[in-house]
Amino acid sequence: MFTLIKREIEDHIVYFIGAAVLSAILIALLTSAMYHTEPGDHSVFIGLSIPVIVVLIIGCTAMGVSQIYTDRTRKISTFLSGLPVTRGRILIARIITGILAILTVLLPLTITGMALWRLFEPPIPIYSGVIFDTFMVTFLTGFACYCIGLQTSWTSSKITPTLGGLVLTCILVPLILVKGFGLHAQVILVLFIVTSLIRTWQKFMSTAI
Repeated sequence: MFTLIKREIEDHIVYFIGAAVLSAILIALLTSAMYHTEPGDHSVFIGLSIPVIVVLIIGCTAMGVSQIYTDRTRKISTFLSGLPVTRGRILIARIITGILAILTVLLPLTITGMALWRLFEPPIPIYSGVIFDTFMVTFLTGFACYCIGLQTSWTSSKITPTLGGLVLTCILVPLILVKGFGLHAQVILVLFIVTSLIRTWQKFMSTAI
């Protein structure tokens, strides 16, 4: 499994580089903003989370599409299937790689946000919940779009499914703005992700690549 994940990371290293760059930029913006934010003002974290979500929607969808598209064009799964590796493990390795790419953006940003808040503000229990909810909804949104990329990548085109991320931006971001970063948004996204993964699993296991 480790070898499969390593191979996926190497094949899609550009997404990890982009994730690291995005995370570094956002950390710099967050650090700067903390020096100009009134105590108790949560808007800076919510405000920075919106562009992250938009970029994740497009980037994660593109990564999901790229993984399956590359597999189909290079016959990677066909080759690996000749080795002592099951198709299920191949797909799981790809999903884990997608999760790692999303976490590359969000984990450093979240850790930095928590550290800065503890540095500039007295302990406020409710804020820890706000950070966690923001992280969870942003992560789930990115993962949901990654799953959509996996589902829509079975066409002959690599560009068309990726452009679907622009449409999802108009759907998912307003959903989050309406539902907020609480439990309702999380439940909706989790249900969508589970459904998407089941369909992707069935498609991947039954379709010759």
